[in-house]
Amino acid sequence: MRASLRVLSDDEVAQVHERTLAVLQRSGVRVDSEACRRILMRAGAAVDDATRVVRFSLALVEEALRLAPKVFTLAGRRPGWQFALNAGDCTILSDGGATQVVDARSGELRPGDHGDWLAATRLLDAIDDVGLYWWTVEYGWEQAAMAGWVGYFHELFLNFSKHVQDSFTDPAVAPWLLEVLEVVFGGRDAVRRGRPFSYLFTPASPLVIDRGCAETWLALRGWGIPVAVMPMPLMGATAPASLAATIVQANAETLATLCLVQAAEPGTPFIYAPVLAVMEPHTGRYAAGAVEASVMAVAGTQLARSYGLPVEASGCTTDHFVPSVQAAYEKATTSMITALSWPDILIGPGLLGGATVLSLEQLVIDVEVFRMCRRAAEGVRFADELWLDDAHDRVGHGGTFLAESATRRNVRTGEWCLSRLGLHDSHESWLAVGKPDVIDQARECIDQLLASHRLIPFSEDQETALLKLEEKARRSS
Repeated sequence: MRASLRVLSDDEVAQVHERTLAVLQRSGVRVDSEACRRILMRAGAAVDDATRVVRFSLALVEEALRLAPKVFTLAGRRPGWQFALNAGDCTILSDGGATQVVDARSGELRPGDHGDWLAATRLLDAIDDVGLYWWTVEYGWEQAAMAGWVGYFHELFLNFSKHVQDSFTDPAVAPWLLEVLEVVFGGRDAVRRGRPFSYLFTPASPLVIDRGCAETWLALRGWGIPVAVMPMPLMGATAPASLAATIVQANAETLATLCLVQAAEPGTPFIYAPVLAVMEPHTGRYAAGAVEASVMAVAGTQLARSYGLPVEASGCTTDHFVPSVQAAYEKATTSMITALSWPDILIGPGLLGGATVLSLEQLVIDVEVFRMCRRAAEGVRFADELWLDDAHDRVGHGGTFLAESATRRNVRTGEWCLSRLGLHDSHESWLAVGKPDVIDQARECIDQLLASHRLIPFSEDQETALLKLEEKARRSS
C-alpha cells in the first residue's frame, strides 16, 4: 500500500471549501487589471470598479472547476520525455529565484552570475529525477530588456530539455516568448499538443490578483499553455495567524485565479500550486525551515485532490544559508512531510536561505533526499513473489537470508533505496578512504554529471532563427 499522509479529515476538507467560498463571496479578491475585471464580470462575478474588488459566486467557482482539465501531460524538447499529471507519479521542480550562490571553493556567499546559472541549468537537465525547471539564479538578463529575455529563453531551451515552468510579470515579454516557442518546438499547434512550457502565476497575498501577472498570462492565451497558480501567503504577516485560516486564504486566492483563467480561456490546463508559508515570529522574516509550512502543504495537496486538480507542493526548504546540519534536518523534514502527501510536483531542491541562495552541492543532496522520500511514499508492496514463503522454509530457524536469490533480486528491484551519497560502511572503511564528507561526494557527482551529460543541439535553422529574433528584439528596444 502506498503511504498517504493526510492532515485534514474529509469533513475538514469540506469545511475549508465552504469557508473559502464565504471569503470569495464576502471579501472577494482585488483584481488590479481592468481587462481581467471585464472578463470576470462577463462570467458572472460581481465587480466593484471603484475598489477593484471582485466577488465570486458558488456557480462561478463550480463552473471553473468543471472546465479545468483533470488529467494532462507536460512535455519538453527531449525526445520521448513526458510527465503525466494526476497519474500517480511525482517529479521535482527546481526551486527558483536565488540572488546569491555558495561559492564551491571559498564556501562564502556571492552574487550569482551567468556561469552559475548555466552550470545549474545543465546539472538539472542531467538529473533524471528533475522534471521541471524554474530559473535558478538571477544573473541580469532581465536588465537587457526584450533582447535579454529572448537570449535567456534561447539559452534555457538549449540547456534544459524537459519541461520549463517559468514566470515574468511584463506582458511585453509574452510575444517574444511565443516566438521563441514557435521556433524551438515547431509552431503553435506543436506547443498546444506538447505543452513544453507552463506559466507560473503568483497572486499577491492577501487576496490580490496583480496586474503584471494577470495581463502577462492574458498575452499568452491561444497557445494552450498550462498555468500553475502559486500564491504565497505568510502566516502571521500576509495571512492570518493560524494554519486553518492561512489554508483558507491560499485556497481562496488559488480558486479566484482559477475562475479568471477558465473565464478567459475555458479548458486551460491548471495546476494547483500554492506555497503556504510561515512567519518567523521573532523577526517577522519568512521561516523557510518551519515544519508548519509542510503541514499546510499537505493540506494543499488534499484540497487539490478533492477538486480533482493536478497539484504542485513546496518542500525541501531551510533557513540556513550554506549546506549545514541545520539545512540537512530542515530540508529532510520538510521534504518527507510534503512528499508523503504525494503531489504531482515537489518544489524545493537546490536553494538555501529561504530560497535566496543556490548551492549545486545542496541540489545533489536534495535529490538524494527526494529519492528516499519516493521510496517512503511507495510504502509496503504486496505481491505473490514478495511473501517469500519458500525462503522461510529453506532457511529455517536461526539462519541467514544473505545467500538467498530473492535477497539479491530484491536489493536491485525496489525493496531497498540504495543511497548514492553518504557513509554506509564501517568507521575503518571511512578512515581508509580519507574521511570523505558528503559535500565532497556531491562535488564529485556534479563534476561527473556535467562532464558526461550531452545537450540536445538546435538545428542550424533553429539557431539562425533564434539569433535573428534576438537581434530583432535588440533593435526594438
